[in-house]
Amino acid sequence: MRSARLTPGPRATAAPEHHAPGAKPLPWLAGLAAVHTLAQLVLVIPGLGLGWDETVYLSQVSPQAPAAFFSAPRARGITFLVAPVAALTTSTAVLRGYLALASGGGLLLSLWVWRRLLPLPVLVSAGVVFSGLWITLLYGPQVMPNLWVAYGALLATGCFLRAVRASDGRADRRALFGLAAGVAFTALMRPGDAMALMVTLAAAALCVRPWRRPAVLLALVAGAGLGSAEWIVEAYLRYGDLAARVHRAGEIQGGITAHLAVGDQLRALEGRTLCRPCDVPWRHPVTGFWWLAVLPLTAGGLLVAARTRRLAVLLLPALVGLALAVPYQFIDYAAPRFLLPAYALLSLPVALCLLGMATAARPRALAAAALALALSAHFAVQYVVLHRAVSRGHAIREGVDGVAAQLRRQGVRAPCLVTGAEAVRVAFRMGCASRQIGGHDGSITLPELLAAAERRPVVLLVGGGRAVPAYARDWRVQPLPRLPGLAGYRACLSPRPVGPGYRDGQAR
Repeated sequence: MRSARLTPGPRATAAPEHHAPGAKPLPWLAGLAAVHTLAQLVLVIPGLGLGWDETVYLSQVSPQAPAAFFSAPRARGITFLVAPVAALTTSTAVLRGYLALASGGGLLLSLWVWRRLLPLPVLVSAGVVFSGLWITLLYGPQVMPNLWVAYGALLATGCFLRAVRASDGRADRRALFGLAAGVAFTALMRPGDAMALMVTLAAAALCVRPWRRPAVLLALVAGAGLGSAEWIVEAYLRYGDLAARVHRAGEIQGGITAHLAVGDQLRALEGRTLCRPCDVPWRHPVTGFWWLAVLPLTAGGLLVAARTRRLAVLLLPALVGLALAVPYQFIDYAAPRFLLPAYALLSLPVALCLLGMATAARPRALAAAALALALSAHFAVQYVVLHRAVSRGHAIREGVDGVAAQLRRQGVRAPCLVTGAEAVRVAFRMGCASRQIGGHDGSITLPELLAAAERRPVVLLVGGGRAVPAYARDWRVQPLPRLPGLAGYRACLSPRPVGPGYRDGQAR
């Protein structure tokens, strides 16, 4: 397959489509997106309840319950994405189906912008590598921002390359618009990741002389400013100024530390969605093999790119991917979803390396068979880990449903307030408000909590062998169904209020 030489010269023109005669990118990429969506519908969505972070995001726009406390690091992009569906229904299955379809569309769009930069086999292979990860499948239908950051970063990087390499005015304007939109979308989802994306792309524009286009830098700044505007305005409204919110966000997230989190990331790949603190044993090292292989495969892809005159195209996504990944290697905990943007970008050189291995080795048939066997083993491991993570989600959903049913039998009805262990999910399931009197999500004082107990039911959830705090020792204690990781789970029920809306202590 022949391709046009891609060099960042000042007179460079938009490269022609990189596909064989008769091979159209749209059917292949659309088919890949459809398979990705179908895999989520079959393997992930059935019976999967809402996670803790998901509940916080969804509660901001759902009529099902009062909004949970929205802490400083969070951005509202994902809540805007699910708001149309949340306004129409409280069905978790419908919401997940909508997100599965949207994530398939996001995969298609983010790869589509690269069709003039890379051959179609590379794009399809990169899509298979990225969409086949258990993390990508698990978070596709979830109300979480990280996968959308991955799509935004992949789209922005592709549009950047098209903008700096094109000489045709119309193509340049379309690429500039896509660049600004991709950066804005990323900032709307996670401003911190968008900053790493923008800085890396801006540095590339400044370091490569033919790429020093004022319009490109303006698109980067405009996109970042537009996407983070809501987060910045909220910083002044809720925290006093931007610096105060950034400082508070750093306190909650732990900030950049001297702790090297590489080992934590490896252990988390066994299926832990959050490993904090990550002092657990690494029982299944095979789950981290692909993580260890990413950098060597990326390097191999860049070597192949240098031989095939595509280094100018593939070096930038590799650098952007590393820039998005490095900060998460110096925090004191691990969450596999944090690295989704890096995996999306690194999938491009990885795919080129895999294709090079399949075609360059001799005998070619034997090399292709060996590679197919290795990839089959890789995807089998991904499926096993995905099944384990989904099963854990099922167990949590069943546990939360059981807790909510038990509390209803005890007469707890909305309007009500829930605090303590797993308060967010239990409260949302019951239509109650969730509030904490301390910690990162502290949103109510003890006097305010006790005052609320005089007007409506207040439930304190205690688990994990913790003692009941002094203020609730006279409250009625009710054992609850066990939640994963919370032995001895119980509820302390405040005395039932008597007043408007209540009769003999029961909600009307």
